[in-house]
Amino acid sequence: MASLTVRYFAAAAEAAGVEEETFAPEAVGGTVGELRDLLVDRYGAAMARVVANGSFLVDGVVQRDASAPLGSSVDVLPPFAGG
Repeated sequence: MASLTVRYFAAAAEAAGVEEETFAPEAVGGTVGELRDLLVDRYGAAMARVVANGSFLVDGVVQRDASAPLGSSVDVLPPFAGG
């Protein structure tokens, strides 16, 4: 993986203060759990609330398993309500 693009939506974007950023692979680690931990460390309690019940879309596929490998892009989605 050359780099990892992370896009944030709704409450995740509010917590991060940006809608998108790019990370070097060595800064992130290689799994969803490592990315989650990095984001919580970086953005604090607001991001912790988002990722506790939200989803990670890794290259277009929903991943909730912390050991799932990362791809080239991840969308951080907050929990959505609706009907």
